[in-house]
Amino acid sequence: MTYEVAVREAAALGEGPTWDAASGRLIWVDILSSRIHTYHPGTGRRTVMPTEQHVGAAKPRAGGGLVVNLRDGIGLYGPEGSRSFRWLLRDPVPGRRANDAAVAPDGALWAGTMRYDEAPGGGTLARVAPDGRSTTVLGDVSVSNGIGWSPDGQLMYYIDTPTRTVDVFDFDGQLAHNRKPFTSVETGAGHPDGLTVDAAGGVWVALWDGGAVHRYAPDGSLDHVVELPVRRPTACAFGGPGLTDLYITSARVGPATPHPLAGSLLVVPGAGRGLPGTAFGG
Repeated sequence: MTYEVAVREAAALGEGPTWDAASGRLIWVDILSSRIHTYHPGTGRRTVMPTEQHVGAAKPRAGGGLVVNLRDGIGLYGPEGSRSFRWLLRDPVPGRRANDAAVAPDGALWAGTMRYDEAPGGGTLARVAPDGRSTTVLGDVSVSNGIGWSPDGQLMYYIDTPTRTVDVFDFDGQLAHNRKPFTSVETGAGHPDGLTVDAAGGVWVALWDGGAVHRYAPDGSLDHVVELPVRRPTACAFGGPGLTDLYITSARVGPATPHPLAGSLLVVPGAGRGLPGTAFGG
């Protein structure tokens, strides 16, 4: 598999690629630059929308617009062009910011947080219902990252990056329980960051400081490695009309001399087949 450059960009901390099937576009964020990017692969059209706070993730809403995981809570933007905004949930904590998030099969948002100084146990993972009710699922997280579900919706995968482990939970449609290790990333191969699950149940994991994306089979064994030119890929998601192209975000922060493509949106055409996404129900 070989990569291509979908969008050449110098994002400080590109994250959270998400395919929006309703509009045929790829949504991703630059957390530290407080920007939401969109890319239409069919036309090459791009948009960039600033946010007032650091934005950890942006996902499509069922009625149009976006749900966003912001520094101080969860916000809602109206359909493209309206620029309307309202808070769904505000929970500001000094020194803490939003990070990765994902929409579960039932339309709820699972949103992670972390401290800016990455202090152990300073983050959380919460389930946010479409009406804004929030339930803290994990309250002792360091760097809350990748979240995804198996094709049958009975398993939830989750990454707390410093553990170097991808965990798996039993999932009953709303709640996650019976947490156990799914696979671990060996020392020297980077740190697990964002993830996505394909239609065959494989789990694709972007490796921060590893310059690669790994695919793990449903039994947790490593079965494919996508080598990348950038040192810090951050997350991945399948997109395109057939959900066959693997999009990968990356970060420019960190290295004194980053690779020229660091911060860009990369794509591996025909990497596999992804799962249809669910829009946030609120």
